[in-house]
Amino acid sequence: MSSDSDAMPGRIFGYEKQKHTGRNSIEDFLENLKGIILGPVIWVRETIVKPNQKDYNYYHEQLRRVPTVDQCYDDDRLCKWEANQQLIRDKLIDSNILSILRQRYEDCRIYESPDGIRKCKPLSDIYQQAEENYSIKYGDLGVAVTAERCYAKQLNRMLWERRHGTVGTGMKKDSL
Repeated sequence: MSSDSDAMPGRIFGYEKQKHTGRNSIEDFLENLKGIILGPVIWVRETIVKPNQKDYNYYHEQLRRVPTVDQCYDDDRLCKWEANQQLIRDKLIDSNILSILRQRYEDCRIYESPDGIRKCKPLSDIYQQAEENYSIKYGDLGVAVTAERCYAKQLNRMLWERRHGTVGTGMKKDSL
């Protein structure tokens, strides 16, 4: 039942005893009692828990990507619910990215105060592009965002751009 490390004279059930201080026998007794109480706990942790524990190299949970709403069947409510949850997570992540970019730009403007506009121009451009992309994807959807409405918006935008060019440039004239 005991391993080679438990056979060492300074260990009790895996608990490493302190070196003998030579003060009195009560300290030795308490150290042995502590080893008897903590030893099995340490043994279980080192031999059962740690070898079976997964080692993660990241600090947040990585969720798998689920099928989008256009890949779901019409009567598959669970697939549509998962697509909605994925869209909500994506929107939260995109809004946090936008918030971080805005904060970086504002910090740069404060730090570079008189020349902030000129020196922070690259951050401003990145923030403006990210804000435009966020507005393209989630704008005009309201608070109750669903994956179906977002997909319909993307389809309508794609059809508009195919027929009339980039949004914001106006409609093409019919050349007959």
